[in-house]
Amino acid sequence: MTRALTTDRRAPLSGDLRSAVIFLHGYGANGADLMGLADPLAEHMPDTMFLAPDAPEACPGSPMGYQWFPIPWIDGSSEEESHQSMLRAADDLNAFLDGIMVDEDLLPEQVMLFGFSQGTMMSLHVAPRREDAVAGIAAFSGRLMAPELLADEVQCRPPVLLVHGDEDEVVPVQSLPQAAEALQEAGWKEVYAHVMKGTGHGIAPDGLSVALAFMRERLGY
Repeated sequence: MTRALTTDRRAPLSGDLRSAVIFLHGYGANGADLMGLADPLAEHMPDTMFLAPDAPEACPGSPMGYQWFPIPWIDGSSEEESHQSMLRAADDLNAFLDGIMVDEDLLPEQVMLFGFSQGTMMSLHVAPRREDAVAGIAAFSGRLMAPELLADEVQCRPPVLLVHGDEDEVVPVQSLPQAAEALQEAGWKEVYAHVMKGTGHGIAPDGLSVALAFMRERLGY
């Protein structure tokens, strides 16, 4: 049984729905944490709806925050607990994506994932294992989980933009080339990268600009 994800949403600025961007937040945050990005993006993507679901689990130590799965070195969970929780969250996210496409009459190629940190980890795990490719993944400040499994489990290869701060103190910037290499070895043709100079674990204006261009091109603007 999948868990329904509570979701913040922003209707298209134009009133004409042609595509959707789904924000997937990081560990200990919530959907509202990324929904503020809809403001600077919407004027350049007026026919796009923005959605920001909360992850399915409450995050210990973060009263208003959620997690997609526990992190052993932070909360003392086991690797097995973390892995099983991630797989369950992947089922929840797949059900959420299926529901949005049915409810809003959108095709996979009209849906863009925008992940940050743990939300990027979920995006890079879930999207390639779906039958039909989404428009793309804008993947900020995260990493590719279980890269050794990707080549055997991949079902589709959506375009991926990897963005990372070179001073990230939470997820090392080396995660970017590691993810790019694993994606390319698994047959990806469209993998792009941008390093945000002088940026820690966050989203800098230059990274957001690169992501905007990536999303606009793939959503047909």
